[in-house]
Amino acid sequence: MHSCSRIFGALGLLSISLPLTLSACTVKASSEEPVSQSEALDAVDEASLSAQAGSLTSASIELSTNFTIGQAAEKAATELRTFVLTQLPCADVVASGNMLSVTYGVKPGNCIYHGHTFSGRTQVQITRNDAGAVVLDHTWTDFSNGAVKVNGTAEVTWTLADPSRRVVHHLVWTRLSDERSGTGTGDRTDTPLHGDIATGVVDNGHCTWDGARGHWDLSVQGVEVRWSDPAPQAGSFVLTTPKDQTVTMAFSRVDGDSIRVSVTSAGKRFSFVVNKVGIQGV
Repeated sequence: MHSCSRIFGALGLLSISLPLTLSACTVKASSEEPVSQSEALDAVDEASLSAQAGSLTSASIELSTNFTIGQAAEKAATELRTFVLTQLPCADVVASGNMLSVTYGVKPGNCIYHGHTFSGRTQVQITRNDAGAVVLDHTWTDFSNGAVKVNGTAEVTWTLADPSRRVVHHLVWTRLSDERSGTGTGDRTDTPLHGDIATGVVDNGHCTWDGARGHWDLSVQGVEVRWSDPAPQAGSFVLTTPKDQTVTMAFSRVDGDSIRVSVTSAGKRFSFVVNKVGIQGV
């Protein structure tokens, strides 16, 4: 199974302006029953929550890749400890063998990385570190950015020759504002955006999760995500809802702060404008 990450809300929640930026129109007819306007909004909300959890863990993963490939795992853990302390002086960071344990917010100072204010605890085990492969095992315990809380694990793999990262996860996430939650598994490949991981990533993969409304399935197809954006700037999702309806979400940039999400289902199309403020009208 493939994972959703950073899909929405690289820096925060979605904002869908209604009714001025919401439109619906009829497209080519289909034998499948289309989603209604409220179901379309629910699909975007559900996908965004899964993505917010993915975005948070992706920031943690990116933080944990800063060590030299090829050295002993124990030395890599010590190097990673030094890097984390330079970025997040708020954290208590302990390296023991090939394991790094980080507790955020227990010391004064900055606790923000890639737009997320970290709290909770993470553990990273450097299972392998050589030219053939780098394998990190992540564990998150009540890990939060103030908007969503995550518990779970992921295995992250890449090589010296190929910087693309494969991320296989099992997560439980909860949105703190309303306790809406999900439990999901996934598998994705992250490739540096335009060759620069500092700018963002291109995601391809698949993920599934279960929430209060049922089972969801999402395919992520060439989704371009900049770290500074609230939603992807290009690419698409194909989401299967608990009612077995198919919803396609395509992304395009409106301006420096806003992304348009075009939602298509069977015979209808809805258009949303997304920014960093929050979801309104759901």
